Amino acid sequence: MTEAIGKAHIKQVHDYLLSLQDTICNAFEQLDGKGRFLEDNWQREEGGGGRSRVMEDGAVFEKAGINFSHVHGAALPPSATASRPELAGRSFQAMGVSLVIHPHNPYVPTSHANVRFFVAEKEGAEPVWWFGGGFDLTPYYGFIEDAQHWHRVAEEACTVFGEDVYPRYKKWCDDYFFLKHRNEPRGIGGLFFDDLNDRDFNYSRSLMMSIGNHYLPAYLPIVEKRKDIEYGEREKDFQRYRRGRYVEFNLVYDRGTLFGLQSGGRTEAILMSLPPEVTWRYNWHPEAGTPEAELYEVFLKPRDWLAE
Repeated sequence: MTEAIGKAHIKQVHDYLLSLQDTICNAFEQLDGKGRFLEDNWQREEGGGGRSRVMEDGAVFEKAGINFSHVHGAALPPSATASRPELAGRSFQAMGVSLVIHPHNPYVPTSHANVRFFVAEKEGAEPVWWFGGGFDLTPYYGFIEDAQHWHRVAEEACTVFGEDVYPRYKKWCDDYFFLKHRNEPRGIGGLFFDDLNDRDFNYSRSLMMSIGNHYLPAYLPIVEKRKDIEYGEREKDFQRYRRGRYVEFNLVYDRGTLFGLQSGGRTEAILMSLPPEVTWRYNWHPEAGTPEAELYEVFLKPRDWLAE
């Protein structure tokens, strides 16, 4: 049975998410040195709104979008009830922070993170609530030590909440961020979870917060280590090609994108995750023995990075 919650619980999550957006934006501005986030506050006609922040053409980051939204409406959209049809028709509140970071340097991976909270309400019934989110990494040129670091921090985010949490959320991430039509993962994974309300509110909120708080320690050391590696047009061209996979996933499979579009969200904010430069080629495959081929052979295969 879901624990009853009230306005105070919702405000706790709301305040944390706004603070998380501030913390992450400040960290990226400090690391980039040149780029600054432009802020765009918006209102949704059906209810609620958000605070979008986008950095473009910084010294390190080609495009970085970090969005906060808190929207509500009369009925949950289909993407939110696909796995929980019993909630169809309920009114809802949805809030979250979602971010995607696209670096200039192809040796720095793209990263994505999201933490969110839903409340579905119906007259005469207790509200149903749940948390979701996670973070995942999409390298273009892989490094074993980076993959190990990323997953080590992911494990640290989860361990205090149970020894089984990281393995479950890692597998969930591997399964979710998979392009079925390409038969390949989007990247090296990380954490993904949804429908989290199996314990009390404080446990679920604390787990969501831990994952949100561990994103920067997971990603920033990788950026620092790789941002000054020299690269040329070959590496940039491969980065643009692989970004195409990112676009395909977000437009075909991503539940957050579908929820935003189906709920009448702000299109500019929903699609801020798309990279500025992308290319597609017909039936292209990397030449054997190249660093580009290594990405497919070593990194685009789900594996236990912590056992390496």
